[in-house]
Amino acid sequence: MPLAPDPSPSSSPAGPPPADRRTRERRGIGYGLAAYGMWGAVPLFWPLVARAGSLEILAHRIVWSFLISVVLVVVSVRQGFWTRMARRRTLLLLGSAAAIVSVNWGVYIWSVNHGHVVETALGYYINPILSILLGVVVLHERLSPMQWVSVGLAAVAVAVLTVDYGTLPWIALVLAVSFTAYGFIKNRLGAGAVDSLAVESALLTPFALVYLGWLELTGRASFGHEGWGLSLLLVSTGLITLVPLLFFASAATRLPLSTLGLLQYLAPTLQFVLGISYFGESMSPGRWVGFGLVWLALVIMTTDGLLRARRNRAGVRGADVEPAAV
Repeated sequence: MPLAPDPSPSSSPAGPPPADRRTRERRGIGYGLAAYGMWGAVPLFWPLVARAGSLEILAHRIVWSFLISVVLVVVSVRQGFWTRMARRRTLLLLGSAAAIVSVNWGVYIWSVNHGHVVETALGYYINPILSILLGVVVLHERLSPMQWVSVGLAAVAVAVLTVDYGTLPWIALVLAVSFTAYGFIKNRLGAGAVDSLAVESALLTPFALVYLGWLELTGRASFGHEGWGLSLLLVSTGLITLVPLLFFASAATRLPLSTLGLLQYLAPTLQFVLGISYFGESMSPGRWVGFGLVWLALVIMTTDGLLRARRNRAGVRGADVEPAAV
């Protein structure tokens, strides 16, 4: 199962042979492309269920994600899973994560179905920069000069887009802030992607079921009333959520973080291209300038991160060679 991490390359003194390592990384890249490719193409799905309404779609996504993730957890359950998840601190953090991700999902579904695909892409472009800022504010991390340049360019981009839109690009900011906070909580927990999603969706499912029950009682429900095609599509929202997560989990155990970090830009890039080419959203000169500043910030931030990672690896190799020579 892709949920169970593969043995680490450093689990033995010599590590895996180079050929095995290359095969492992090639598979990891394939899994990563599948995960981020699906996340990038998901705007094509939500209009198919748009007539159900954003809140009903969100409720079904929560319920079906819960049911499918529970099956996966039962099949691949690891020793101590229930003990870890039942701790008070873990449940509180997962409850917070559940509330945050429900906002992220709801805003995203509404935005796609109301002609704001390009702005959703902007949110996920901004997300890595906000993650760096969160590290400074919460963890008191120190930024390199180039990282500060990236943060500054992102701030200028938001100002430019605010002038162009005539208001704050709130969709992009809500998606970026919510996903950054969600990622931070999951990082603090260190729980598996599907394991934690099962608990998060379990905490949200009672609210989703109450809402779906109210829709049924008031005659406003779409599920089961507007054809089996729509009902099947609503059921498949669970698969839309979990299948990319499974590919991502498989990629994360096979790839270095630098490679995984580069792949993450595939999803918003696909969303941006779809927004312009398929959904026909307009891009004024001001919006091109704003996006250009964000892209420049990401190039600077990514290049700086790759260079520092290379220097760190070189330092580690040097530290290993010196004792051996002695």
